[in-house]
Amino acid sequence: MSSLVEARDLVIGYETPQGRVRALDEARLEILPGETLAIVGESGSGKTTLGMAAGKLLPAEAICESGRLLVDGCAVFEAGADELRALRRDRLGFVFQNPMNALDPTMRTGRQVARAMGGQPGRTAISALLARAELPDPERVMDSFPHELSGGMAQRVVIAMAIARGPRLLIADEPTASLDASIRDRVMATLRRLRDETKASLVILSHDLRMVARHADRIAVMYGGRIVETGESRRVLAQPAHPYTRALMAAAAGNERPGQRLEPIPGSPPVLIGRCDKCAYEPRCGFAQRQCAEVRPEEREVGGRRVVCHFAERVLENLPRTSGAAP
Repeated sequence: MSSLVEARDLVIGYETPQGRVRALDEARLEILPGETLAIVGESGSGKTTLGMAAGKLLPAEAICESGRLLVDGCAVFEAGADELRALRRDRLGFVFQNPMNALDPTMRTGRQVARAMGGQPGRTAISALLARAELPDPERVMDSFPHELSGGMAQRVVIAMAIARGPRLLIADEPTASLDASIRDRVMATLRRLRDETKASLVILSHDLRMVARHADRIAVMYGGRIVETGESRRVLAQPAHPYTRALMAAAAGNERPGQRLEPIPGSPPVLIGRCDKCAYEPRCGFAQRQCAEVRPEEREVGGRRVVCHFAERVLENLPRTSGAAP
């Protein structure tokens, strides 16, 4: 099956007063048609940069230094303005973390949905689209301003706008982070149903491993601007092959037994000013050995998934680090 999205050694940096900081460090990723893929990692791992790069929706200070990003055959960082507008309009849909920031507070909801649909849709068509996103009383929602809606209702409006033109790729950036726990699963279930209806691929950018386990077909774990582990969600989360994936799971609330303490990941994510020529996770890793501080690990197949780790086999076997480990 050919990929809908393919990132090939993608390097993206941000210009700052202190110099250029690298957000993606030769990132590689494939997204298949019709799948739900979750990209997970701590803040600063690069997941939002990778997700927003699909539509070149990055801040002005973002620079693509090298590599390629292909989205439905479009080379995003080589495309002209007209090609990019067509890509965003017809083939991409975005669901952002805070729906109130995504909606225009001065415009009634129905008018915003109509603009997302294009042309001059009537009230019946707008109402039908809102109903597909499982909004109760779509007629009232159409006549409301965003501030008159609950957070969950506003997020469903954003979802309706994202699917308005039948995109091939939906990108949801922390789509339930601002919502009450009681409605998070319902919003995710709506997204999954609409993905099934439209046959689109769905990419979820998240740090919520419990939600990912329930809704994603595959998972891609990011650290230091690279995809460090990717594979079927159940396999990766049941038996991680990268120490960082294992640490994320140990630190995630909801998986602990009564009386068990969560284990925060020691240290902080790296701030890269150039290509990392070693394992970026080495300073925080309990499995690290001398090779990790000297040699950049490359992606390889281990235990039915792709992983970027010199000692993934030891992680799978749950072996402690040896006496040759780096201090």
